[in-house]
Amino acid sequence: MTESEQFFTRANRLLDRWESLLDGRAASPDWTHDAYRWRHDNHGLRLMPVRNPHRVRLDDLLCMDRQKAELVRNTEQFMRGHPANNALLWGARGTGKSTLIKAVFDAFIDRGLRLIEVEKEHLVDLVEIVEVLEGRQERFLLYCDDLSFEADDPGYKSLKAVLEGSIAAPPGNLLIYASSNRRHLLPEAKADNQDARIVDGELHPGEAIEEKVSLSERFGLWLSFYPFNQDEYLTIVEHWLKSLDAGSCEDDATRQDALNWARQRGSRSGRVARQFAIDQAGRRA
Repeated sequence: MTESEQFFTRANRLLDRWESLLDGRAASPDWTHDAYRWRHDNHGLRLMPVRNPHRVRLDDLLCMDRQKAELVRNTEQFMRGHPANNALLWGARGTGKSTLIKAVFDAFIDRGLRLIEVEKEHLVDLVEIVEVLEGRQERFLLYCDDLSFEADDPGYKSLKAVLEGSIAAPPGNLLIYASSNRRHLLPEAKADNQDARIVDGELHPGEAIEEKVSLSERFGLWLSFYPFNQDEYLTIVEHWLKSLDAGSCEDDATRQDALNWARQRGSRSGRVARQFAIDQAGRRA
């Protein structure tokens, strides 16, 4: 390519981007990266590359063997072009829901898996995101962290339509993996259950409950996470202490410090265990 041809190629790219900004269309992203964030701001709708994605190893996630095996299996099917389900990871805070999604992404990066993080307020743009990805050879995980909705949230119906419910077929190169502290993604009030009725001896939920369940059940794979017991918590603490060369729970004082650390925070989660190990590593340094 001559120097003048290179100039006009670059100029055409700039014009395309400028036009997309003017009409709010998604600018063509740089597809050389592994992870992206969806942005909807003054620069238009766009996929912004994440140059240093958070890399997490599956081997660093303990006491969740069943959840790991299920999500890896589902992702393996997806990468092979076989049928696979969108997944909802729900449960107690700090138990590794979002970290597991990142670890699965890390395990499949070398096979061409790409990750797109979409914040809840941008779920209204899901149709535009699907259009950007349509026809791409790569396979994408659309990642929504800490997902929950209020009853009148506009992203609620957008997500329902993309999962199942739109007249357009779901894209074959995209799966949605979401984490949430709520099983049904919406607040559940006592009054919702008062509409339930019994017909021929069977309990039928009211319309409010049916509406709230209708979104979560569109995720074909549900993985539940529960608080760790003391032994599981100490197992995770021991793993991170060894990884950071910060001692061991075999030392009674360190073990007691780890338990006190969890007690002060009111949680025996994997997140708390790692934070304790980081604190110990810093003190020793």
